[in-house]
Amino acid sequence: MIDYAQARRMMVDCQLRTFDVNDNAVLDAFDTVPRETFVPKGREPFAYIDQTLNLAGANGEARCLPAPMVLARLIQALKIRPGASALDVGSGTGYAAAVMAELGADVTALESVPDLAEAVRTKLGTAARVIEGPLEAGAPKQAPFDVILINGRVEVRPQALLDQLKDDGRLACVFGPHRNAKATLFVRAGDAFGSRPLFDASLPLLDAFAAEVGFAF
Repeated sequence: MIDYAQARRMMVDCQLRTFDVNDNAVLDAFDTVPRETFVPKGREPFAYIDQTLNLAGANGEARCLPAPMVLARLIQALKIRPGASALDVGSGTGYAAAVMAELGADVTALESVPDLAEAVRTKLGTAARVIEGPLEAGAPKQAPFDVILINGRVEVRPQALLDQLKDDGRLACVFGPHRNAKATLFVRAGDAFGSRPLFDASLPLLDAFAAEVGFAF
């Protein structure tokens, strides 16, 4: 029988702390939220391994549960404070949304795959509002947001999401082509958006943010 509480502590101590995750609130949130309840049934023993876990909706569209180290660094970069309005894009089964809610954020979870959206509603209850719709469109009725997290790799600049940030708002994602992707932080300043790479990372591509394939002769 796996002691999942101990597995969470080991994840925090052996994965997150060693990968420059040093925000105590973030560490406490990852030590509190039971990651094993957000993985596909039967895969609970793999919940705390240092790997991205693939999820799939009924329509076959790819989703993932990012590796703990990658997700924790992305969330840390958002600098979430209690009361912050947060959008979780491509929420999958809702783990990242649950972590942000544990940090005190007012979370909107956006999912385009109906069965995954229902899973988020079931798992999170009143901890987050769940919106079902196209990921690239964001949640304009709930905007503007202090922070936005994208659970997956994007190949194109997510401009519609950036436009839904408040001034000084932050968006974290894994950005770029597969072999050259980097965890990236975007920050809004008025009508301008700055960005900086954080670290090398790769996640499964979200179809909604795929680059158009150029014509080849």
